[in-house]
Amino acid sequence: MGLRSLILYAALAAFGVALDQWIKWLVETRLVMHEAVELLPFLALYRTYNTGVAFSMFSWVGDRGLILVSIAVIAFVLYLAAKSDPRHILARIGFALIVSGALGNLIDRAVYGHVIDYILFHTPVWSFAVFNLADAFISVGAAAIVLQEVVGWLGARKTAPSGD
Repeated sequence: MGLRSLILYAALAAFGVALDQWIKWLVETRLVMHEAVELLPFLALYRTYNTGVAFSMFSWVGDRGLILVSIAVIAFVLYLAAKSDPRHILARIGFALIVSGALGNLIDRAVYGHVIDYILFHTPVWSFAVFNLADAFISVGAAAIVLQEVVGWLGARKTAPSGD
């Protein structure tokens, strides 16, 4: 990866971490714990804490264990990003978003002992797990990488000689 590319992807990740932490600071200083603030009929702000990972899974591992897992995941994603094809810009953006989200949640876990969550999608009879911007970065980043792979796979199929 060239220095210019590295700087661009690092800047994207740094911006994502800064935005995530700023919003979490606003949530911590402005929202009452476990009190929904309805924004739309299906969307609310709802301050809560998560001691695990997605859907509070693995909370039994504890803060130190989840911090170690987070560091390992970040290192693995950085390794994959470094090995990725420089022409796969969408995948590299995805890697930067995943690192950004993982770092944002890692900071929470290291500083507070939990992750600050605040986005709640819901209906009158159903609600999704509360999450945060860092979680969204991780999900969108993973989707970008998968999309890049699918596009590459479809392109390879088109250019492959036909066996007919």
